[in-house]
Amino acid sequence: MFTLLLSLFICASASAAQYRAALVADMDTGRVLYQENATQLNYPASLTKIMTLYLTFDALEHKRLALDDYLIVSQSAANAEPVKLGLAAGSKIKVEDAIKAVAVYSANDVARVLAENLKGGQEESFADLMTRVAREIGLTNTNFENSSGLPNDDHLSTARDIALLSMAVYKHYPQYWHFFGIKSWTYNGKTYTNGNRLLTSFNGCDGMKTGYTKKSKYSLVATAHRGNVHLMSVVLGAENKDVRANIAAQMLNRGFSMMNSGDVPVTVSSPVAPVVQNTNPTPTTMAAAYNTATANTMPKYTAPAPAVKSSGNAGVQFGAFSSTNAASVQVKNVKSKLGIDAIVEPTGTGMYRVRKYGLTESDAQKIKASATNHGIDSYVFH
Repeated sequence: MFTLLLSLFICASASAAQYRAALVADMDTGRVLYQENATQLNYPASLTKIMTLYLTFDALEHKRLALDDYLIVSQSAANAEPVKLGLAAGSKIKVEDAIKAVAVYSANDVARVLAENLKGGQEESFADLMTRVAREIGLTNTNFENSSGLPNDDHLSTARDIALLSMAVYKHYPQYWHFFGIKSWTYNGKTYTNGNRLLTSFNGCDGMKTGYTKKSKYSLVATAHRGNVHLMSVVLGAENKDVRANIAAQMLNRGFSMMNSGDVPVTVSSPVAPVVQNTNPTPTTMAAAYNTATANTMPKYTAPAPAVKSSGNAGVQFGAFSSTNAASVQVKNVKSKLGIDAIVEPTGTGMYRVRKYGLTESDAQKIKASATNHGIDSYVFH
């Protein structure tokens, strides 16, 4: 049986030009049954919105939002590129509808509405938060530049990291999991259909999220139950919607077969050129990463209190470095000379930047001036 399954996987690998990366894993244990190019960097496109919703669910859990609250639509959100609901600037949308718009229709304008309302009106600050949370839950090769997955060369992730993020949502906020399984949703008289075809074509499918941009091609996270087994498949960079759906279904079917037969996991590296060369160290074992991502509670993601007593949407970057050791040296340098507790965060492209968050514009400029006086290169970001 194992020989047959392995040969099937090898055949699938041989046709991997149809997609860039794939993975199937047990959602209840984190055990990866099959992975192909799973740590190779790719553009996640709208799979990004899984993190946007993860942080939305956290806000609901901690009473910073309620499902029947209304969110204001900014001009920036109204100007978001399609796919979009087409909300007018100054209008409002209920939180529950916003979640459905993102989970079902993948609306970019509504993803920005959530980001801006959760992080002081600044999508860039929300994206920085997304990356910090990703790092804290063990996503070692992920960097977010926006809330929706719209094209950006530095907006990167891997099949492995996307799987861990999806498992974190499943473990931390099971009460909201049903949003990813909604097949269609009607808003203002128009019905929107979920792009995840497996919800209607694959027995037991209960979620989760599709993604597409011209650069990323077609991607899908799909989950399914059979008996007591709950599996997840991740497909990145498929050539079209049919390939995306077919490969995801094949992964799930093979995963269930392997669970039933007890076959050993399979790892394949297929000759697909990476979109960006991954220079990060080899990540921890999947078992360790799963334990980090699905810890009993979502990690505390607020930055250390700034030395300057302030709170705002500005920050200061004190350089980007090619290794964590070099970045850590800079953190100590900043602390010693400026009294600032900076943090190290990966960019997703093999670099590590040293940053301080949560500053007012005035305090950020003061810190930048002080850094210049101490011979430390820096700049203010928002």
